[in-house]
Amino acid sequence: MTAPDSLTDPESLRTRALDALTTARERTALLTSCVEDPELTAQHSPLMSPLVWDLAHIGNQEELWLLREVAGREAMRPEIDGLYDAFEHPRAARPSLPLLPPAEARQYAAEVRGRALDVLESAAFQGTRLTEAGFAFGMIAQHEQQHDETMLITHQLRKGPAALTAPDPAPAPLFTGPAEVLVPEGPFVMGTSTEPWALDNERPAHRRMVPAFFIDTTPVTNAAYQAFIEDGGYGDRRWWTPEGWDHIRAHDIEAPLFWRREGGQWLRRRFGATEVVPPDEPVLHVCWYEADAYARWAGRRLPTEAEWEKAARHDPAADRSTRYPWGDADPTPEHANLGQRHLRPAPAGSYPAGQSPLGVRQLIGDVWEWTSSDLEPYPGFVAFPYREYSEVFFGPEYKVLRGGSFAVDPVACRGTFRNWDYPIRRQIFSGFRTARDAGPGSS
Repeated sequence: MTAPDSLTDPESLRTRALDALTTARERTALLTSCVEDPELTAQHSPLMSPLVWDLAHIGNQEELWLLREVAGREAMRPEIDGLYDAFEHPRAARPSLPLLPPAEARQYAAEVRGRALDVLESAAFQGTRLTEAGFAFGMIAQHEQQHDETMLITHQLRKGPAALTAPDPAPAPLFTGPAEVLVPEGPFVMGTSTEPWALDNERPAHRRMVPAFFIDTTPVTNAAYQAFIEDGGYGDRRWWTPEGWDHIRAHDIEAPLFWRREGGQWLRRRFGATEVVPPDEPVLHVCWYEADAYARWAGRRLPTEAEWEKAARHDPAADRSTRYPWGDADPTPEHANLGQRHLRPAPAGSYPAGQSPLGVRQLIGDVWEWTSSDLEPYPGFVAFPYREYSEVFFGPEYKVLRGGSFAVDPVACRGTFRNWDYPIRRQIFSGFRTARDAGPGSS
């Protein structure tokens, strides 16, 4: 895979970085200006930080990396570094910290941004690994967008009337294509060594042999998941791992998060509004244990991370891995549901322009997809620019999610991007698709 010129030419990189930083800041402003200050300082769930913490943390990380590390400038507010160190204070404890109030947090983030844009204007995009191809600017844009997604999760968790609005995805014809797609046996190139803004856990590119398998053409829908519920799936121990069974029993889990049954139908709460669960949308807000149990009930399994990436990136005709399922071009609204343009997934089978060469749809956008894999380093992994981004999370505690959701910006989503979380997490915008082994002769 060769990166497009827009990812290597200095002036194109400068424009790309400016656009990415600007888009992220506009989204941050939207997420923090649509509610009053008391809502910014409140903790809406012990799983999440107060929104005002995220706001100042975004500015602090930008100062640390773009002003101090790249430009070598003196610290603006060294006394607040500890307050906004994500590893020093767990989320549940952050409301008790002496955080910057909303007006001061906004002012700090804005001042940092002004200085960072001065640094960008004169950046050479060479000399060190941090500055090569504008990596630090891309890293900070991705970091802000990741926190924007986190803040959007907080908006979903908050009580009260809707504070955000967005148009629904365009209606799509009922998908009548094949339920699954065969991915033939063979090697493919997993990960990347050429994507300039790829993060350390996506690197390096390496060959993986993957046996033939079938994978769902679209993510599992609400209607399909309701069949699992109605068949007593949550009450049948056969479908659950021991840990998953213990978890759902201990927490009385009987349906996806935010669902409730009323008057013979399933309703859900979505960003402050209550609505009938749409049958044709990908199921959302399920944990890994729920996804795994559904797959067992359906006589299938979750795909491995390597299977997911091969389905998303391998072009068998050209025998190469592409940046996205549709090729190397950046995402457009015709390819995928990304960037918080909508506040819900699109119906299963949408975005035919974004399908893979084998015909698998919605691998990018709509919902994060749980895989069966633990988060592990690739062969030859090197932590960069700090161990805490990925390395400290490697191991069996975390399961990998792939593909991004409607809440993910394109700068933080590509065919190699890896997300991870605890298998109990449900507040994230997570869904899944299933797979199965292919029999002899299927290739």
